[in-house]
Amino acid sequence: MIVQEQVSLQAYNTFGIPATARYFSTFESIEDLGNILSDSRWKNMPLLILGGGSNILLTKDFNGLVLKNNIKGIEKTGTAGDHVYMKSGAGENWHGFVQHCIQENLAGLENLSLIPGNVGASPMQNIGAYGVEIKDTFHSLTAFHIEERKIMTFNNADCKFGYRESVFKRELKNEFVIVDVTYQLNKTPHFNTSYGAIEQELTQMGVKDLSIQAISQAVINIRSSKLPNPAEIGNAGSFFKNPEIPATQYETLKAKFPNIVAYPLPSGHVKLAAGWLIEQCGWKGFREGDAGVHAKQALVLVNYGRATGSEIYDLSSKVLASVQEKFGVALEREVNII
Repeated sequence: MIVQEQVSLQAYNTFGIPATARYFSTFESIEDLGNILSDSRWKNMPLLILGGGSNILLTKDFNGLVLKNNIKGIEKTGTAGDHVYMKSGAGENWHGFVQHCIQENLAGLENLSLIPGNVGASPMQNIGAYGVEIKDTFHSLTAFHIEERKIMTFNNADCKFGYRESVFKRELKNEFVIVDVTYQLNKTPHFNTSYGAIEQELTQMGVKDLSIQAISQAVINIRSSKLPNPAEIGNAGSFFKNPEIPATQYETLKAKFPNIVAYPLPSGHVKLAAGWLIEQCGWKGFREGDAGVHAKQALVLVNYGRATGSEIYDLSSKVLASVQEKFGVALEREVNII
């Protein structure tokens, strides 16, 4: 294994932040990972596992070992009735994996097209969009325990999925490296077009016969029109979570702000559109130096070129404070702060 020193991480995070790793290496298999972690040099050193770098904000140089997960490979591992099980290496590009499944006419992931990042992060974040979350199709994953150097398998219940949450972001944070993920997909599709502008986009596309291919393309069109391409403007997608509040608090807010955007939840709580809250506070299109709030989607913070991670973080803190002051609602950052 080749370990480099003083490596720029600018190309490894979608914000394009020029932080430096004290040590850096890649791994392409569980064996590679085990070999490098068995080296005593890293025993008491901070460790950062990088996937696609699409959900992190680097606020400083990393004084430890950064390992880039390059485990690849996609395979069908079994079938059961209408279900087909597809396994992907954690280092595969998420959108590429989704498109592979769609080409195989396997349904379940089409609403999650064009989400940036790699497959390994999908269960960690319980990524979701347009009425679908990872937990809906997740079957299992394989993970490497960093301290005990052993492989473990996690099923759906083990992952304790929540809204953009899992056990890997809470009690097991920094204890495991996800090496592959298996999804339970369907031969027969169950279309989900009721969220966002999917139905409107399908109509504009002139779609007569609904298909997973058409839904995927509609999602791609919508996301491309609303969200900045990280290759053009540094960003990590949605920076904030949509907050969930009690129905009583929602009714109080609605009386004061009749146009508030919200969605009732089965739990009886109400999910608010964080982007709407941020926009009402005047942040949409705001720019300070090279740190800004995207002009088309207030949920997205952007790096126009030379912003530091600290500047992006400070801007996010100002956004949180203003939403709290105006609406009495505490937003949470979705992006992992390093």
